[in-house]
Amino acid sequence: MEMINAIGRRKSSVARVYLTDGTGKITINNKELETYFPSAILQYVVKQPLQLLEAEGKYDVKVNLDGGGFTGQSQALRLAIARALVKINAEDKKQLKDAGFLTRDSRAVERKKPGQPKARRRFQFSKR
Repeated sequence: MEMINAIGRRKSSVARVYLTDGTGKITINNKELETYFPSAILQYVVKQPLQLLEAEGKYDVKVNLDGGGFTGQSQALRLAIARALVKINAEDKKQLKDAGFLTRDSRAVERKKPGQPKARRRFQFSKR
């Protein structure tokens, strides 16, 4: 199998994934998964599509992650891995879509408006 690549985005994070046959090693920005995401919850989020398809030990995953915070990065990575798995085997698409791993979460921070301290918060109104 040749190298399969896919992209995933969430908030301001971008994850570029390169999948190859291997032993299940996940490398993010030239670091191991456990050192890049020390939290067990974030490691679980990243591995969810692989666990769903029981493909944890089959592929090596090399990732370039950029922008955003750790939660957005982990969810962008989950989307990218799911998209790459669909490129490998199209029959897995329904299973991944039903689990919600192929849906791009479009929520992002709303911009600050002029004349207000935040996006929706207004300065305190004084009648007198």
